[in-house]
Amino acid sequence: MANDHISEAISDLIRAQDADAAGILARESERQEHTLELIASENHASPAVMYAMGTCMTNKYAEGYPGRRYYGGCEFHDQAEELARDRAKKLFGCDFANVQPHSGAQANAALFLALLNPGDTFASLELSDGGHLSHGLKVNMSGKWFNPVHYPLIRDENSPAFETIDYEAVEAVCMEHKPKLLMCGYSAYPRVIDFERFRQIADKCGAILHADIAHIAGLIAAGEHPSPFPHCHVVTTTTHKTLRGPRGGLFLTNDEDLAKKFDRALFPGTQGGPLMHVVLSKAVAFGEALQPSFKHYQQQVKANARALAMALMDAGYRITSGGTDNHLMLVDLRTRDADLTGADAEKWLESAGIICNKNGIPQDPRPPMKTSGLRLGTPALTTRGFKEEQMTTVASFIDRVLESKGDESVAEQVRSEIRELCEKFPLPNAATATPA
Repeated sequence: MANDHISEAISDLIRAQDADAAGILARESERQEHTLELIASENHASPAVMYAMGTCMTNKYAEGYPGRRYYGGCEFHDQAEELARDRAKKLFGCDFANVQPHSGAQANAALFLALLNPGDTFASLELSDGGHLSHGLKVNMSGKWFNPVHYPLIRDENSPAFETIDYEAVEAVCMEHKPKLLMCGYSAYPRVIDFERFRQIADKCGAILHADIAHIAGLIAAGEHPSPFPHCHVVTTTTHKTLRGPRGGLFLTNDEDLAKKFDRALFPGTQGGPLMHVVLSKAVAFGEALQPSFKHYQQQVKANARALAMALMDAGYRITSGGTDNHLMLVDLRTRDADLTGADAEKWLESAGIICNKNGIPQDPRPPMKTSGLRLGTPALTTRGFKEEQMTTVASFIDRVLESKGDESVAEQVRSEIRELCEKFPLPNAATATPA
């Protein structure tokens, strides 16, 4: 929460009602203000997006869809949902949108219910190569109730395409197993996705093509990554991450029949009443993303990612696949220190004011709670106004902390320098409702 007069007033209001809750909020505000956010799936939403969630729209049940609600008094909730849907369709260039999913995982769950029967086969990237838990993890409903088969990344270290999508393997897996659904779009993949090539494979094996663009939605909306349309039959995404909206989900398609199936699968299939305060906030975020400044922002996100990846490689770290085309990168720590784990790196960096997450690298020999890598992303720092020069500085901070093996004095010094840097790049406030 930015330190401006509106957020101060909100804090005072909460404090007068509940000092404990206000204290937690103040401490989290301070943490965000003075640390470097490098988690690829996180961002800093504008005050307008955040304030829209804290409105009277939260007081209403609005089960159903505009014009077909199960409760009265939904006139303005219908307007809010229509506004969000219209902006989403314009933003992604498609004919149908459902803005009610509470999250990307909820959108994926509804999609499975809409298109598959229990036991049906679907194809997705191996989770250890950068897939998502809702793409077939055995303890997730997607892997528990359905039959996932997986395609790998390219394994040949001598290939110039090492650790990128192996489209030949995708086709081989799909032709062998004939999945009903083919999934693309990932949780930790730094390269461009060829949606057209995926559609060719889907058509050849008779599958419905689904893109989960949760990580790259903002890049796609700004024309900085190829669009899944017209190639993909159905698309799901989150509305935070690069899209820089509230935490939530979204479904998109050009197929009216598939849109109707998804609507029924979401409500009443997997969800009850929509979170209308979040739907209004999504509308605000989509409006921001339709502004010309959003394209400049996404261009800078990519430039910052390239600069960070290059600086880390110069310092001796390996970046999987050799670089990045989008907002994130996977850092193989072993080339800098064979014994360094992602878990230790995450802990040491947080102590210095750098927030990131441990992440497995493709074919990681270490378990998920240890890992050999870190996943880093640039959306949040770009929202603050960081450019390539600052990203090089961030890389030096990272290397100093990791080189010191978590030495407390080094962490303290770096944290002091980070605090000073953050003061020069404050979080967006109410006077800049659309971050640059």
